[in-house]
Amino acid sequence: MLDEDGYFGESVAAGYDESSADMFASDVVEPAVDLLTELAGSGRALELGVGTGRIALPLSQRGVEVHGIDLSRAMVQRLRAKPGGEAIGVTIGDFATTEVDGTFSVAYLVFNTVMNLTTQDAQVDCFRNAAGHLEPGGRFVVEVGVPDLRRLPPGQNAVPFHVGEGRLGFDLYDVATQSMSSHHVRVADGRGSYLAVPFRYVWPAELDLMARLAGMRLRDRWDGWSREPFTSESRRHVSVWEKPSD
Repeated sequence: MLDEDGYFGESVAAGYDESSADMFASDVVEPAVDLLTELAGSGRALELGVGTGRIALPLSQRGVEVHGIDLSRAMVQRLRAKPGGEAIGVTIGDFATTEVDGTFSVAYLVFNTVMNLTTQDAQVDCFRNAAGHLEPGGRFVVEVGVPDLRRLPPGQNAVPFHVGEGRLGFDLYDVATQSMSSHHVRVADGRGSYLAVPFRYVWPAELDLMARLAGMRLRDRWDGWSREPFTSESRRHVSVWEKPSD
């Protein structure tokens, strides 16, 4: 951890929206909000890792009551400064274990955030925490990439995800432990910066087992928010697990 805000402290939060601008595009956000609005129905939504409100704010604008959990005060400060930010209830804490009052019809984790939990135990705890907040029949939604190991030739442990003028990004993999780290190098005005963030990649079947341990069952798995079929060529998935209603 870099500070009490984890890896998303002030230095990251200050430029987070700009550095992730493509994820804020309407054609990325609206399909996610459409699906979450449908799953929330007349109930409440809980976002684990609410961040600066990329999904929570438009979901709230659809009339869904949203509560978020996030470790980073710096990220939440950006959420609060945006129009409608005051309508989002936020609890500061580790979303794997932090509890909030009431129950929810949908809980969700987006944009690979489940991988910010860097141990299997923490990921299992997250599923249990989500299930504990859901009302009977409630759904837990996770958007996460499929581990990109097919791009690793023998003897190589690095996969670039961005190569461009002024910015270089690459992931390092340890296939023995399922640990990985994303490395970001930026150069602007002759000055360089470097940030490394650890993750734990996780397989779809592994997530299904975590859901079973938490008393939930898989309901749907798609390639994306628009419910495209999930196939062996999919590089990410949106999965929905349901808490039994009986």
